[in-house]
Amino acid sequence: MEREAFPAVSPTAAQRDPVIDLVRFTCLLLVVAAHCMMVSPVLHKDGTVETRNVLMEQAWFTPVLWVLMIVPLFFVLGGVTGLQSWRRLRTAGGTGFDFAQLRLLRLVRPAMALLAVMWGGLWIALLLGVHPQVIQLMTAGAAMPLWFLAAYLTAQLSIPLLARFHERAPLLTFGALVAFIIAVDSLRGAIPVLAFTNMIFVWCAVQQLGFFKADGFFEHRSRTWLVGAIICSNLLLGLVTGVAVYPGNMVVNINPPNLCLLLLGISQTATLQLLGPGLRWLADVRWIRAGIAVAGRRSMTVYLWHLPLLVGMAGLLLLTDVPRPVAETAEWWWARIPVFIAVVALLVPVTMLFGRLEDRPMAASHARGPGRAAVVTAAVVVFIPVADAAFNGLTLALLGGGAACFALSVLLLGRVPTPVPPAAEAEPAEARQATPATLPAHDLRANLEP
Repeated sequence: MEREAFPAVSPTAAQRDPVIDLVRFTCLLLVVAAHCMMVSPVLHKDGTVETRNVLMEQAWFTPVLWVLMIVPLFFVLGGVTGLQSWRRLRTAGGTGFDFAQLRLLRLVRPAMALLAVMWGGLWIALLLGVHPQVIQLMTAGAAMPLWFLAAYLTAQLSIPLLARFHERAPLLTFGALVAFIIAVDSLRGAIPVLAFTNMIFVWCAVQQLGFFKADGFFEHRSRTWLVGAIICSNLLLGLVTGVAVYPGNMVVNINPPNLCLLLLGISQTATLQLLGPGLRWLADVRWIRAGIAVAGRRSMTVYLWHLPLLVGMAGLLLLTDVPRPVAETAEWWWARIPVFIAVVALLVPVTMLFGRLEDRPMAASHARGPGRAAVVTAAVVVFIPVADAAFNGLTLALLGGGAACFALSVLLLGRVPTPVPPAAEAEPAEARQATPATLPAHDLRANLEP
């Protein structure tokens, strides 16, 4: 009975939705702009460096964060695209391990380049006499992208398993994840380390909202229902923060995540569906669609690099005599505009240089790829430095170790085989060899990922 609430969806029926591209691009711009307003390093006369988060010190910013905290929306969009990608791969004969291999390669290769370049560049700066605290400030610039990468990758790797549960009992699966979230939140006071397990439960639950959207659940709700979902989720959010069950600041709630992020995700998913027609009209404007199509292929590179570039630029300015306005003054706020423009300008050559690492890994042949043990080992190798950074902080040595671990993971994953559909297995070998062994064409990008 439960599955009747969802329309039947063919695994191969998914089409590229320009609205997903537009929303993802807009969210990415908001993240870059917010970080430009948050980072404000100060060099004291004794040589020590203090990093101020100006927005977090503003009382008015706490309610604004309920609107601007768009991290849950990233996971919702990832749920839409991930489910579509898994269904296409499964239809082509792929397995969950094939999906994990492709996802690891797609996300780890850009991060490997970031860590390697930062480690080499910061060691050179240290040998040239740059103050160690400035080096540590720049090192911290990679911490947040790594946190997001770990959370996003964990959710994505769970898609084959959660998709199976979703297809059998969608509401029960979502309800179980919510129950786990509440249980962890209830015990985090007595067992603080347990709170980090919600890095799995919260983001998988938010990703599950993307599954519902991909299957048309929100599309078949009325406008009244969508508005009601937005109002109810925000009222509940106001209740749990108003009685001090959770902090009202969403930045505090995000690490480790808690129920508040899921409530935001529900509100954002319903809002996205409600604004769908207007967003679709906007996304169909030719010049907007062309620009987003280009930017969508390099979104992970932009996300990974923008904060290290921002922190690096701020750190280098500390070593110069360039006048810097005092934080929170009118001059400081006006200076955020050129800072944003400078970060975008720096991202252009970086994206041109490293963006190709986001391209789909091409299949070498129909031969078998790495075994299951290799895929599992590659995943473990990736999460070791990320977990170390989460619990002990990111250091220069860990940057190098992380780059080495990510490189080892890429080597372990090896070649990418092309899954052969069951119907094609009966074809003669000569006929199969006549077709180039590649993954889906590159124009299927952004929201239809491999």
